[in-house]
Amino acid sequence: MPKTIKKLAVLTSGGDSPGMNAAIRSVVRTCAYHNIECFGVYRGYEGLIEGDFSPMDARSVRGIINKGGTILKSARSKEFRTKEGRQKAFDKLVEAEIDSLVVIGGDGSFTGALIFNQEFGFPVMGIPGTIDNDIVGTSHTLGFDTALNTVVDAIDKIRDTASSHNRLFFIEVMGRDVGHIALNAGIAGGAEEILIPEEDLGLDRLVESLNRSKKSGKTSSIVIVAEGDKIGKNIFQLKDYIDENMEGYDVRVSVLGHMQRGGPPSCFDRVLASRMGVKAVESLLEGQTNYMVGLINGKMELTPLDNAIKGKTKINLELLRVSDIMST
Repeated sequence: MPKTIKKLAVLTSGGDSPGMNAAIRSVVRTCAYHNIECFGVYRGYEGLIEGDFSPMDARSVRGIINKGGTILKSARSKEFRTKEGRQKAFDKLVEAEIDSLVVIGGDGSFTGALIFNQEFGFPVMGIPGTIDNDIVGTSHTLGFDTALNTVVDAIDKIRDTASSHNRLFFIEVMGRDVGHIALNAGIAGGAEEILIPEEDLGLDRLVESLNRSKKSGKTSSIVIVAEGDKIGKNIFQLKDYIDENMEGYDVRVSVLGHMQRGGPPSCFDRVLASRMGVKAVESLLEGQTNYMVGLINGKMELTPLDNAIKGKTKINLELLRVSDIMST
């Protein structure tokens, strides 16, 4: 394998997701395997600008594969969005003699990496870390599987209460622009309805569906709502509307919030992170740059960062149909 790099830096940026630590571990240990010096950058692009680097070896990442969050911390950097800020970051990398960068994050993080490469020709490689699974070029982003398991566990617990008290629960999950978490977790949790940004169910149809469920003998219901759903201004407005237009239900709201980002990564995410870290480092060694590593048809593949950023993931239409059938 041709060795084109000597010192590599890795950072995490944007919202944290389960599996980021496992990916950091994989990057560091792959560097150790290939005798490359590795540096961790603290607080994302903010740390890049400030030169907040720390050398990392195989032992420095022991015991983190099972940890949620990111040991390198994460932060959003307004300064890095400026040419002056990116120049500072480049100068710090040159000063430290670092010659390549692995960025673990989402589309905003990748946009910064792409611009940085275009301005300075600095080799970059992206690893998709976001629970929303909204990045083109991979079937799964780091943290998506873990977030699904967290949400399903919460739905199971809430259903116990819903069934005991004949209640209708609206459960809000993350997903401002996409409904991947809501759709998958809703099916797995046996939700009666799933509201996602990609499909406008409409208030009247929602009431009709809930009434149909009640007439079929259901005494409680679970409705999963992606935070970006467009039916109401927010989930509490939905509750008020149902209170006014349906009788016989005690309507409650549960917003799962940031608990979906936390917790130990699943086995799937740990393995995925390990594979992505190896692929990212070895692709840089081969002279590749401006790519994101991803899982496509079970294999690690490279997707140009530009495509990953500009592309839009599509909702699985088969899952929509499955959801309709299962809610009968």
